Amino acid sequence: MDASSLMGSSSDAPTSGEHRMGTTIVGVCYNGGVVLAADSRTSTGMYVANRASDKISQLTDNVYVCRSGSAADTQVISDYVRYFLHQHTIQSGQPATVKVASNLVRLLAYQNKSMLQAGMIVGGWDKYEGGQIYSVPLGGTILRQPFAIGGSGSSYLYGLMDHEWRDGMTQEEAEKFVVKVVSLAIARDGASGGVVRTVTINADGVKRSFHPGNKLPLWHEELEPQNSLLDILAAGNPDAMVQ
Repeated sequence: MDASSLMGSSSDAPTSGEHRMGTTIVGVCYNGGVVLAADSRTSTGMYVANRASDKISQLTDNVYVCRSGSAADTQVISDYVRYFLHQHTIQSGQPATVKVASNLVRLLAYQNKSMLQAGMIVGGWDKYEGGQIYSVPLGGTILRQPFAIGGSGSSYLYGLMDHEWRDGMTQEEAEKFVVKVVSLAIARDGASGGVVRTVTINADGVKRSFHPGNKLPLWHEELEPQNSLLDILAAGNPDAMVQ
């Protein structure tokens, strides 16, 4: 018996497969704009390929998109839509609306639905309709909603969203709410993790925020964050490894 048969085929390796964002993404409307949020874990098979990825991509100055599914698929959709919207802005002489951006995402997802694995949430603000959230799940459907969730972690969030989301939240309330929502998914979903990134979009512009994992709310009997082995060795105190 050779070594390859003992180790199994390369296709069975925990690092096999394309980069996927086993993800939690959230979009919420509040009184004056929208807040988008996402975790930061990207996996390849069972291996965490990137623990601090950015899953919220800019489409225009006033429109952003949260990406879940295949990292390659969602990135290429975002790139195409960003290019088309830039052309649209030049030709029309004004910024693209959130509805136009969302329908471009929907068009690409629907026309290529047999080849793509992409679930996306588009959020933004424009002078015509204010803050808007559009959900574009697998297959290319488009739904305008007051809030939207997606990714593998979303199955843990429906009850919390139905219970605690309310119309007319302030910006501060909405920002705290989405961090709480994503932190619950991180605690429950093994494919979600890392940090929480948020983007707030309103008439005043865009604000990006970063929430490290050790600052997120803890749930039930979730363990306190601990220093990694690399942190302990870098501090030059190996005695800290002995409890």
